[in-house]
Amino acid sequence: MLHRVFLARHGETDWSKSGRHTGRTDLALSAQGELNARRLAGPLSGIGFARVLTSPMRRARRTCELAGLGAGAEVEPDLAEWDYGAYEGLTSAEILARRPGWRLFKEGCPGGESPARVEARADRLIARLRAMDGNVALFSHGHFGRALAIRWIGLPIGDGDRLLLDTASLGILAYERGDPAEPVIALWNSHPSAAPTEGS
Repeated sequence: MLHRVFLARHGETDWSKSGRHTGRTDLALSAQGELNARRLAGPLSGIGFARVLTSPMRRARRTCELAGLGAGAEVEPDLAEWDYGAYEGLTSAEILARRPGWRLFKEGCPGGESPARVEARADRLIARLRAMDGNVALFSHGHFGRALAIRWIGLPIGDGDRLLLDTASLGILAYERGDPAEPVIALWNSHPSAAPTEGS
């Protein structure tokens, strides 16, 4: 039976620092991003993961490596970031100047993914996760991580904008009293110094 899902967002990149939407652009971590990714190793050590899955993007794969879980990690295409289409590389302010009132989780992106497609991707991944045994670690991205968490607890994709997910932060998706019928977000947007370890 699945115990807990540890969801880590990748470390900082130059684009995430400046607020530019980074979907399919395959950026490296910044120097600060590498440092913060290494700090994830502490709370993730000693847990014992049955599976480690990472987005195919190098910022996520590098975060996984620096967090000490690169050996044996599997690339999972469904963990990729939202495809922003025509909004790739733009900041929210730039998008809103073109399209006032725009909300990603309600409207998606022209030429990119719709909320319905991202929801279907998250649901597909969740179904596979719930069939796994033990603890699972995931390395993903800001908007897809929020979509995954909101769908984990059964809320519509449009509520994803109610969660924030910083770079190099950690969340835990779990079950209330170990009951698969009661999925919960046990920890969210936690930075390494505050993240619990196994048994805490």
